[in-house]
Amino acid sequence: MAVELYKDAHHSCLAFGNLVTGSAVQANQFVIIDHDEVALLDPGGELTFTALSNEVTRHVRLDNLKYLLASHQDPDIITSMQSWVTRTNATIVCSELWARFIPHLLPMYMGDKVAQRCMAVPDKGMDIPLGAALVKAVPAHFLHSVGNFQFYDPVSRILFSGDMGASVGGGDVSTPVTDFEAHIPRMLGFHRRYMCSNRACRLWANMVRSMDVSMIVPQHGQPFKGPEMVGQFLDWISELKCGVDLLTQQDYLVP
Repeated sequence: MAVELYKDAHHSCLAFGNLVTGSAVQANQFVIIDHDEVALLDPGGELTFTALSNEVTRHVRLDNLKYLLASHQDPDIITSMQSWVTRTNATIVCSELWARFIPHLLPMYMGDKVAQRCMAVPDKGMDIPLGAALVKAVPAHFLHSVGNFQFYDPVSRILFSGDMGASVGGGDVSTPVTDFEAHIPRMLGFHRRYMCSNRACRLWANMVRSMDVSMIVPQHGQPFKGPEMVGQFLDWISELKCGVDLLTQQDYLVP
């Protein structure tokens, strides 16, 4: 069932969660719609394709799907690409670092076809036109992928943050965080391991503070809504020691 994150006369943002069955990692997927043009963010793998496509078609025509936006290259981000490419005319949007690897997700006979339908995003990011609006691909490199992007919708003021802000346990995408301190244990282990370093986190947070963000919505778990929760998350991640900050020689011993 879709969660409506934003809606006005011509523009809306929807979230889909809890579509994964079994023991696989739960993930959120998102749709941005403007004047009947549609962008699908981080559509996931084949495990979610059937359920997600059924849910999406309750709200939009797949003929109107203009983009598949991939924040990075993980299996729960874009490995359903073959199914989406064969059923729609959507353009795949991903980091230029990963664009050459995209054909590896497809049968050999589709390699050239997808190459013509791939928009490679340079490291500095770019604006992506959608209907009468645009979506901004903003840099989030090394958080947690070397070629990582997040997608910012200036109309709704939502930052779709990929793995940044992800949580395990607790509520889902329909229930924004209300008690930040209680939420920290659901984020801490993941961010310590999957984010590169405090420097990368701090530079990212500085960028986000310069933006007009009403909500940060990660690919896993609960969103941060409103200036208080967004601010508390940015303050927390700015100070977090993670990734290479925590490495010692004990992490590099021959087993």
